[in-house]
Amino acid sequence: MTEGATEGVRRRVHRILEAGVGHEPAATLVNLGLIVLILVNVAAFAAITVPWIADAYWPWFWALEAVTVIVFTIEYVLRIWSCVELPFLAEMPPWRARLHFAARPAQIIDLVAILPAVLGLILPLDVAALWAMRLVRFLKLARYSAALHSLFRVLKDERAALFGTFVVMMTLLLVSSTGMWLLERQAQPKAFGTIPDAMWWAVVTLGTIGYGDAVPVTALGKLFGGVVIILGLGTFALPIAIIATGFSREVTRREFVVTWSLVARVPLFSGLNAAAIAQVMTLLYSETWDEGDTIVRCGDPATVMYFITSGEVVVELDASEVRLGEGEFFGERAILEQRTVGHTVLAATRCRCLKLERDDFDRLCRKHPEILSRVREVASNRRDTPASDVRG
Repeated sequence: MTEGATEGVRRRVHRILEAGVGHEPAATLVNLGLIVLILVNVAAFAAITVPWIADAYWPWFWALEAVTVIVFTIEYVLRIWSCVELPFLAEMPPWRARLHFAARPAQIIDLVAILPAVLGLILPLDVAALWAMRLVRFLKLARYSAALHSLFRVLKDERAALFGTFVVMMTLLLVSSTGMWLLERQAQPKAFGTIPDAMWWAVVTLGTIGYGDAVPVTALGKLFGGVVIILGLGTFALPIAIIATGFSREVTRREFVVTWSLVARVPLFSGLNAAAIAQVMTLLYSETWDEGDTIVRCGDPATVMYFITSGEVVVELDASEVRLGEGEFFGERAILEQRTVGHTVLAATRCRCLKLERDDFDRLCRKHPEILSRVREVASNRRDTPASDVRG
């Protein structure tokens, strides 16, 4: 195979593995297959702990393990081989790029996912321990979840604040366990005779769990315990609030970037400055349709104008069809003339559109008359063509 052909295959492999579900048929098939295999492994891990299931289906479990190890090994090797297609690794020598890529957390998880089978062949480890190690495979699902990626970034960004709350929590744990040891050690030497013993009470009390296996009996101990409970409520809520705030900020930032990129790709808005695009973003919201879905139906009230940011749509005419692609828009004539939709519009492929309501369209055009002029120009040109009425 020539070098050019090898690069083409590598680029194709990288696109299939990294594109994820929903981008193209091959990528969707491969990634859905990997997700199903991960979930089956997790279910098998739980099922094999049931004695009668393990005895009856042991050969099937080992067959699943063999298939899993082969598939995950091929996946790991292909990811390492094709990683040089990543833009941030393109400037590195191939060996260094692959080494850098292999050190990333996701690839370390991929490697650990196939290690139990290898370790079982070379080390005398307990079978139960090996099967427990297979639970790491569940972490591979993180690759397919944008929400988990956002959460990991939040944990990384807020690590200083989270470490500060951890220090506060540890300080409160030591203070509460020491205080209870001082107050209750004589009345309950078995439960509070040492600070480590008292720490168990402090942990379950600060966590508001309160198992009841160790409780204060003296008046001062009960008073101190009540104070600890109140402090625990506030202290343990701190990391939750930090993570929730950071996650909300991350989601907002991601939506801002996505919407900005979508708006900037629409030729109608390409001439606007950054401030104007920011104003437009507040008026638009996106929606995705699968191939064959009906976007608008003939005769429906015309209340929305659509801007295509990806994919294609088909406008059904009386005797023909018109296809519109990325960067084009439809529905403008119905909006301008305030009438019903003249033609049915279907998604020719999986497509994404930005939607602009009629009232928002009016406000936008008042602020930016050049947009109204451009829309009227396009509507006029379309009126003079055989397929004129389509997009209205």
